[in-house]
Amino acid sequence: MKRLFALLTLCTALGLAAPALAQDSTAAPAATPAADSAAPASAAAGGVAITAATAAPAVAASAPAPTPNKGDTAWMMTATVLVILMIVPGLALFYGGMVRAKNALSVLMQVFTVFSLMTLLWFIYGYSVAFTGGNAFFGGLDKVFLKGVTDASTAATFSKGVVIPEFSFIAFQATFAAITPCLIIGAFAERMKFAAVLLFMVIWFTFSYLPMAHMVWYWDGPDAITDAASLAKVTEAAGFLWAKGALDFAGGTVVHINAGVAGLVGAYMLGKRVGFGRESMTPHSLTLTMIGASLLWVGWYGFNVGSNLEATGTAAMAFANTSVATASATLSWMFFEWLFKGKPSMLGAASGAIAGLVGITPACGFVGPMGAIVIGLLAGAICLWAVNGLKRMLGADDALDVFGVHAIGGIIGALLTGVFVSKGLGGAGIPDFVKNEFVDVEIGTQVISQLWGIGTAIVWSGVVSFIAYKIVDLVIGLRVPEEQEREGLDTTEHGEAAYHY
Repeated sequence: MKRLFALLTLCTALGLAAPALAQDSTAAPAATPAADSAAPASAAAGGVAITAATAAPAVAASAPAPTPNKGDTAWMMTATVLVILMIVPGLALFYGGMVRAKNALSVLMQVFTVFSLMTLLWFIYGYSVAFTGGNAFFGGLDKVFLKGVTDASTAATFSKGVVIPEFSFIAFQATFAAITPCLIIGAFAERMKFAAVLLFMVIWFTFSYLPMAHMVWYWDGPDAITDAASLAKVTEAAGFLWAKGALDFAGGTVVHINAGVAGLVGAYMLGKRVGFGRESMTPHSLTLTMIGASLLWVGWYGFNVGSNLEATGTAAMAFANTSVATASATLSWMFFEWLFKGKPSMLGAASGAIAGLVGITPACGFVGPMGAIVIGLLAGAICLWAVNGLKRMLGADDALDVFGVHAIGGIIGALLTGVFVSKGLGGAGIPDFVKNEFVDVEIGTQVISQLWGIGTAIVWSGVVSFIAYKIVDLVIGLRVPEEQEREGLDTTEHGEAAYHY
């Protein structure tokens, strides 16, 4: 518990340091050359930032409202299915193979059920809180129960005059809202009550995921920006981190840092597994883990490429970046493990792939392939250290290394996005919706904006997670009794077994 409070204190310090470093980031967080702009030309364009308006504003008052392109619509539905593939079965099998046989079914059950629960909550109120106007931290309740959404309503993309069906955007974003809480499961695997898992996820989803999604991705869309005055108005109404200029193409802060910090807090608050450090807790089926990792890799193209919301050149670049970063991280983790441990492992290669996917997530639509390779190489090497050296330093039983892979990988990717977005380093720059062109960025200024996102995600998730775990512990208790933990959660929590011998 002392370590937990020390960690939260450190996180708070990081969050306070970021604003001190970024005094002027709201004025020009991306350092665009538009001298007449009093706000960022496009603080998070290229990611999943989107207006929640039922119809994108027409470019001119007399112009007809834009209609969705069938190709974009078909791609978004395909991307949504790919992200579902990431979760069930991908993440479930990846996690399920890494626990002991007596707990394999419980992990599959938790991922499957949390995915279902979060999807339902997203459609009931989550979409409204994340993607409608409210304030800088929370959206409103205008679209609770999807009020006003029809098969004819549309959502903006990142091109002026281009829209997609709002239902396709809602369904796509539902998969992000569902996978993020599922990632946390790996940290407290093999010891948390099933009822406690569900209650915690409801609280955390409502007060951590939804505000982070709103802060990073909510804005009024490109059609609302025509000049410096309209840009200032859009920035004023946008989410807190969008206005700060923090770039997050597909969820480095919203998904990975957010979930990773929640996992670490949970590992501290539940305590170590019975027998941890004394008994063997090796994965029971690396075959399942490899299959799960492969499904995650395939599905991640929907996650990253779909975040462009259109089938464009930027989407193609995100596809290429996802490929090379993941391959680089796989080899990086494997070779460093081979160097220091004497043998390359299947678990290491699979973990390296996930680290690369996490690292490239915030950057994939902003950096070039060479930048993606560097991100992958660093993510593989640093995350390997995080799940070994850093994990021992922290003293937490993060069972499946959620913090070491997702939080650390997300921090690496988010920070390096601010570096490799530079056109001088092969990046795409950021879109200036006043000039309707991509412009270069000043690396130092953009890195400061990235620190805003990283620090906010760490502090916000850490505080919300601590409170949520405390509430659940007081209401129903977090952990199963020791005898049930020794027997295994498959039988004691679900009355079933993954295997019959």
